[in-house]
Amino acid sequence: MPSRRRFLGNSLALSALSAIAPLTEATTRPLTRIVPADGRRLAVIGLGTWRTFDIGTDAAARSKLGGLLVRFAELGGEVIDSSPMYGSAEAVVGDLAREHRLRERLFLATKVWTQGKTAGVAQMEESLRRLGSARIELMQVHNLMDWRQHLPVLRAWKTEGRIRYIGITHYDSAAYAEIEEILRREPLDFLQINYSLAEQESARRLLPLAAERGIAVIANRPFAEGALFARVKDKALPTAALDHGCHSWAQLFLRWILANPAVTCVIPASNRSEHLEDNMAAGLGVPPDFDEQKALTRIAGF
Repeated sequence: MPSRRRFLGNSLALSALSAIAPLTEATTRPLTRIVPADGRRLAVIGLGTWRTFDIGTDAAARSKLGGLLVRFAELGGEVIDSSPMYGSAEAVVGDLAREHRLRERLFLATKVWTQGKTAGVAQMEESLRRLGSARIELMQVHNLMDWRQHLPVLRAWKTEGRIRYIGITHYDSAAYAEIEEILRREPLDFLQINYSLAEQESARRLLPLAAERGIAVIANRPFAEGALFARVKDKALPTAALDHGCHSWAQLFLRWILANPAVTCVIPASNRSEHLEDNMAAGLGVPPDFDEQKALTRIAGF
């Protein structure tokens, strides 16, 4: 996001990054949260791949992303979320994970995004091939597309051991009524939904229900497609943010999301190492809570 690149070019962001740079797996422990379905713990900061990993066979871009994935794993990152909708992203993730021997350290999540049972099965088989794995951690129905056809197949694959968890995704509040109905009637492990300072409605309708139903939540669109950075583009980060472990606007936005205990993981996208390091630092330190969320809202001036 161009606005974020400008932020990271100023002196405040540079000082924050200099503090982040020395972090290593040996000296830091990322915050984790439990997946209610089976008690597994996941690092709270993951990695989205929409746009950023759709690079095809570009060798230079792949080399850069390979280094980024290695660093992601070094800092304790696990969840990488993709989709057939994201062009070559699945294949790039699979190739780089294999090249850098990262597969056992990653939690691979992808989606089915097509109409019809037969087409859905074929697409999921192709996703596993692209990801280079006979079994993945999470398969989701992307934006509820033909979910009545796909969910029974996902359950069958889970029973067979081909996927560990199943879920649904969306990004638009117009779908919340249908999502609420699905959460109430269908046994699911994960919900992926938009949630941020700019898009808070899911916290009123869906996140409490997910917690009640024992469904893990992945928060997407954490920066509202750059709208949050645009909103603070002319504002220096208030010094009060430092009291809450936030050394950049990105960290403030991410810790605001994580202050909701229903959120298991948040998946900011990144293809730049400085952005990755900045994002990952938001998952360190004292776990935030609702009181801190209120404080961060005031600090941000929202």
